Amino acid sequence: MSEFLDPHSTTFWVLVSFTLFMAMLAYYGVPAVIGKALDARAEAIRKELDDARKLREDAQALLADYQAKARAAEDEARSIIDAAKREAETLAADSRKSLAESLERRSKMAEEKIARAEQQAVSEVRAAAVGSALVAAEQLLKTRAAGATGDALISDAIAGIKGKLN
Repeated sequence: MSEFLDPHSTTFWVLVSFTLFMAMLAYYGVPAVIGKALDARAEAIRKELDDARKLREDAQALLADYQAKARAAEDEARSIIDAAKREAETLAADSRKSLAESLERRSKMAEEKIARAEQQAVSEVRAAAVGSALVAAEQLLKTRAAGATGDALISDAIAGIKGKLN
């Protein structure tokens, strides 16, 4: 310790210089300037942290908004797909029903055509049978009923036809 108080020692002069330097710094208010600078820097850092916190909150709000919009878009897409499926099922059912009705109509038309063809065939067969019977009857009458008997039968037949026609 005596070394610090001995004016011939370099340590003494370092102590004096240091003390004078500190006194000068205190006189000129350097600690206050350093304090203000540190306070300003701390305030700037606090402000940056607040801005960063606010930006983070805004980003989280924006993310939540976009997530909600994405969920809404997915829900809307699902509802559109469901509606399209229902519409496709309805169209398929309508198509099946229309096809069944068309087949039924065509079947009915075919049955009617077949029935008309059968009726026409029956009529033609009857007409042919009647024609054949008339020819046979005529041949039979020509051979068996000759002379006055034949004339009387013809007259009676003509009179019967006239009564049936009127």
